[in-house]
Amino acid sequence: MSLSRRGLLAAGGAVGALAATAAGTGVATAAPIPGQGRGTVHGRVRTGFDRLAADGYALLKGQKVGVVTNPTGITSDVRHIVDVMHPDDRVDLIAVFGPEHGFRGTAQAGGSEGRYDDPATGLPVYDTYLKSGQPLADVFTASGVDTIVFDIQDAGARFYTYIWTLYDCMAAAALAGKRFVVLDRPNPVTGRAALGPVLDPAFATFVGRREIAQAHGMTVTELALLFNAEFLAERPVDLRIVKMSGWKRSDFFDATGLPWVPPSPNMPTPDTALVYSGTCLFEGTNLSEGRGTTRPFELLGAEGIDHRWAAAANALDLPGVAFREAYFAPTFSKFQGRTVGGVQLHVQDREAFDPVRTGIALLVTAKQTWSGFAWRSDNWIDKLTGNTRVRTMIDAGADTDEVVGAWEEDLTAFRGVRKRYLQYR
Repeated sequence: MSLSRRGLLAAGGAVGALAATAAGTGVATAAPIPGQGRGTVHGRVRTGFDRLAADGYALLKGQKVGVVTNPTGITSDVRHIVDVMHPDDRVDLIAVFGPEHGFRGTAQAGGSEGRYDDPATGLPVYDTYLKSGQPLADVFTASGVDTIVFDIQDAGARFYTYIWTLYDCMAAAALAGKRFVVLDRPNPVTGRAALGPVLDPAFATFVGRREIAQAHGMTVTELALLFNAEFLAERPVDLRIVKMSGWKRSDFFDATGLPWVPPSPNMPTPDTALVYSGTCLFEGTNLSEGRGTTRPFELLGAEGIDHRWAAAANALDLPGVAFREAYFAPTFSKFQGRTVGGVQLHVQDREAFDPVRTGIALLVTAKQTWSGFAWRSDNWIDKLTGNTRVRTMIDAGADTDEVVGAWEEDLTAFRGVRKRYLQYR
């Protein structure tokens, strides 16, 4: 595997031959690569880890290292980074920290693997899931690490919990006096735009800690820079980022040449990520969001729904997407083993497709065409959207444009903040 070498920018100055940045320093920009057209598999994207390894782990020299990662933390030849680093005497890897679903990915949604010793490496694996603040700082202290490295593939949506694992770990590392390094990976649905409602802090949970848009349009290093400067300013972590080379904001995942590993059991393909920031809203309803099928978040439905929902959704003529009347029987989760009716989303032009507007349109039309429609009794939809407006406006009979228009002022403000931390063109 041939890996490129580039300049490293860290706090205080040049450190090695890859693009890395400490919080508050200038932007290190990867050189543009000719011929990277839409949908072209150029195979030239190098992840943050690839560039870290190409530099001989210089950024980690003299440090006892722990890694926050999961099955997506792989090299371009599909070896796990922990398995690569563990036998390498250039890096002193002493611990692994597992998020939701676990380090090796054995747990379903809402679960983790707990504390254990990894059979493949013998390394201690610590559980970070649902830990934050001082309890998580205590885990980092007990592990004996000096530097914590984060390397997890994101899906581009505010309610995908790995970015809040990033946030919680940054905050806890600051409390514990640890250095924090974030290795970048692509936003699989591009980094072109931020979409959807911005979280109201009153609705902060693990599916949305802070005030970012529902589809943030950022990479994890960009989010880390934003988190550190905007939300952790009173106690920022000693942050380094290692950027990718060869990635452009317009790149979908299939243009990167990188292998896809499901970041969680119900995110099987990049196609899932494409719709997820909109259709995950159905977790807040009594409809199935497609868990227990081979097309989670693309298939939606419930008992009693028929062809009228697909017809109503298609009548809206939403850009880039069509809806097929569909019937399916989930193998687990809602309606397990029962046949339900609903729709399947078919994204026909991903450049034009707006997942969040589409998700709102599907909520509106589901309520209009199925008398059994209901929100989850705990108003989980408010946690997913980050406010009460989506739920209350739909209940009051608002159409898609009215609901979407209600968040435009907040979204414009977030886009202004977001722009300060973008690292790629």
